[in-house]
Amino acid sequence: MELFMKNSSLWGLKFYLFCLFIILSNINRAFASHNIFLDLQSSSAISVKNVHRTRFHFQPPKHWINDPNAPMYYNGVYHLFYQYNPKGSVWGNIIWAHSVSKDLINWIHLEPAIYPSKKFDKYGTWSGSSTILPNNKPVIIYTGVVDSYNNQVQNYAIPANLSDPFLRKWIKPNNNPLIVPDNSINRTEFRDPTTAWMGQDGLWRILIASMRKHRGMALLYRSRDFMKWIKAQHPLHSSTNTGNWECPDFFPVLFNSTNGLDVSYRGKNVKYVLKNSLDVARFDYYTIGMYHTKIDRYIPNNNSIDGWKGLRIDYGNFYASKTFYDPSRNRRVIWGWSNESDVLPDDEIKKGWAGIQGIPRQVWLNLSGKQLLQWPIEELETLRKQKVQLNNKKLSKGEMFEVKGISASQADVEVLFSFSSLNEAEQFDPRWADLYAQDVCAIKGSTIQGGLGPFGLVTLASKNLEEYTPVFFRVFKAQKSYKILMCSDARRSSMRQNEAMYKPSFAGYVDVDLEDMKKLSLRSLIDNSVVESFGAGGKTCITSRVYPTLAIYDNAHLFVFNNGSETITIETLNAWSMDACKMN
Repeated sequence: MELFMKNSSLWGLKFYLFCLFIILSNINRAFASHNIFLDLQSSSAISVKNVHRTRFHFQPPKHWINDPNAPMYYNGVYHLFYQYNPKGSVWGNIIWAHSVSKDLINWIHLEPAIYPSKKFDKYGTWSGSSTILPNNKPVIIYTGVVDSYNNQVQNYAIPANLSDPFLRKWIKPNNNPLIVPDNSINRTEFRDPTTAWMGQDGLWRILIASMRKHRGMALLYRSRDFMKWIKAQHPLHSSTNTGNWECPDFFPVLFNSTNGLDVSYRGKNVKYVLKNSLDVARFDYYTIGMYHTKIDRYIPNNNSIDGWKGLRIDYGNFYASKTFYDPSRNRRVIWGWSNESDVLPDDEIKKGWAGIQGIPRQVWLNLSGKQLLQWPIEELETLRKQKVQLNNKKLSKGEMFEVKGISASQADVEVLFSFSSLNEAEQFDPRWADLYAQDVCAIKGSTIQGGLGPFGLVTLASKNLEEYTPVFFRVFKAQKSYKILMCSDARRSSMRQNEAMYKPSFAGYVDVDLEDMKKLSLRSLIDNSVVESFGAGGKTCITSRVYPTLAIYDNAHLFVFNNGSETITIETLNAWSMDACKMN
């Protein structure tokens, strides 16, 4: 189609500078997690609009949600606690909402677990984590806001009745708070305690996110009885010029195995992951390294970078993620929050809802030991319905075809691409070395003809391509290797006229050696206003939120395209319509 066959002569210095200006402007507008609109916090939804509402992602019936607080598996039941505004569709009035499930896909909504009611959390019950203590007793540690200045402490809550399979009611004992910041700590940047782990010395440990002079840090606390906590002399880890850290997560991962581990695991053949949500960047970053238990220090690997240039859990709209160990399937599962990108608070008020949780993903260490792999939990496949399949179809430059026979607005698509040669790969411009992948995607989008790529999927597309969100690969030849760019580009996702709408060209690089196996895989979960994509078996993950006006419901279309001179073969394509999950 003409849309994907623009002449490459468009590429030039003026085009480069223009696109660079646009994307850097968008980066500087990084979407806020919870802008404060005091006058709208208690504007309850009069009605709930279903357009753009997801069908197989987690959402409460109405109103605002953000961080997944303390997912856990207990006595055969999965629990998801999450930040929720029961009175409106913008951030505010935050409580701990609570839902339970037998399969992490279908959910029952319960009454709130924790809400402001005591002097130690009168002004807010913010994020935290759950821990299963000896004798199979669950406990939650969460951040309480004690005054209007946002001074923060750490509290705990316990189930009122352990015989209740759903643990509906939680008690906040009167010996709270457990942890009060000392004078060396910024009391307004002291939050989000992790799941506790026990060391070889029998002491419990937790991390609390904080900041000192632009240095993000994971403060370490120890306790013998889980009640009296003492701050260690040094953080577990810190990094300069990363700003405030939020929602830290610290867990072990096995070499050469997809199995998960409990946080208190003390065996061999493990590395550790430290994940932090960077308040300034609005992305979740992680490093992989060694935990030196005798000195309680975490040291990232030499090739694992802290901060802005480091690895991300997801290169798109995905924040405040939290993992938990699932002993029933011997795996570690990660949840993450995806907020709205239509930005204006009036949009949320009119819709009657805001925010979703991403599909839970299994997470494990790649064979190289350099990065994590993530993949949607296998239970999601129970929602697959009608299926279409395609094998060994070739796509020449400019070719594009429609995948028919499924619901393109609510689908699960897996495709394996191959190519016979790397000779057509474009040269990687040295000027891009200091740019983020997102910047390069904005310059070399799906409409710009290339050599080896761009090729991939065109999701949530209108019939005549007035709207579309392409998810694609583009291969570049660098000095000593090949660089593989993966993009999820929302810039043409909606015809809606809203200057405040955030429509970025999210992107990340994919660490794959193409010399031996000239193949790339892509999986995209499409759910009305979200496109959640997994490149190369989960090496690079990108979540986009989009708001089409034409490509909705049965008017949405799905295409596969190639806009590079190298012929691409679709070795296999499997696509399913997806059923809605149950939310009771």
